[in-house]
Amino acid sequence: MSKNVNNMSFLDHLEDLRWHLIRICVAIVLCGIVAFLFKGFIFDVLIFGPKEMSFPTYKWLCNMSQFIGIEGSTFCADRFPFDIQNRTMGGQFSAHIWTSITAGFIVAFPYVIYQLWKFISPGMKKKERNHSRGFIIVSSILFFIGVLFGYYIVVPLSINFLGTYIVSDQVMNDIDISSYISLLRASVLASGLIFELPIIMYFLTKVGLVTPQILKKYRKFALVIVLVLSAVITPPDIASQIIVAIPVLILYEISIFISKFVVKSQRRKESALKT
Repeated sequence: MSKNVNNMSFLDHLEDLRWHLIRICVAIVLCGIVAFLFKGFIFDVLIFGPKEMSFPTYKWLCNMSQFIGIEGSTFCADRFPFDIQNRTMGGQFSAHIWTSITAGFIVAFPYVIYQLWKFISPGMKKKERNHSRGFIIVSSILFFIGVLFGYYIVVPLSINFLGTYIVSDQVMNDIDISSYISLLRASVLASGLIFELPIIMYFLTKVGLVTPQILKKYRKFALVIVLVLSAVITPPDIASQIIVAIPVLILYEISIFISKFVVKSQRRKESALKT
């Protein structure tokens, strides 16, 4: 910022925000262009990887099923009983464009967070800015872990259940490419953002909207919501639901710990000011 934040008008703040958003969009587009050029790797390896039974997650779940004595598991099949097709003239090009933009956002996420931090940091005190710099690294790591969790856990479980679900032998599954990619994109991005829960709770606690007591009070409700969501996006078996639910519940408990830490820090500052 070239101007003192205290002397900036509302329009000045909007102008500053506009330039940060422009930089974010440019970074996403540039990373998206790179992803666009690597079409073979993006689609054949990453996008359609979870469609093949050779995908690491299916091998692991197949071995687990055999270990606990489950016969005829869908994780051990030779192939999925569906094919992916395109039914519109511009369907494949549209899928290529939007997939590249999504990949660009994921790759550029640390820079996106950095630009958002650059916008809000001038309003912080010097000590707060120094303490919050690590938030860029932490939030980026959490996001990438969430993306990997969505890609290797949520997406395979969803494809395995929805791709093998049959209401009648007279209905043949020919999945449209837009439907398949939408499932993958939503699962990966949602998982990445869910893993930002500790960061979100940190800032909500800082502004006083959340307290450790509130998080503890609604822990049971959070547990129910997490179990319901895991039941929706996974096959109807307890093991798959637990695999998805456990990381989210751990993140919730971490959020409570972070909220406690923030409240204690604020109380120490208030005590120091009084003395």
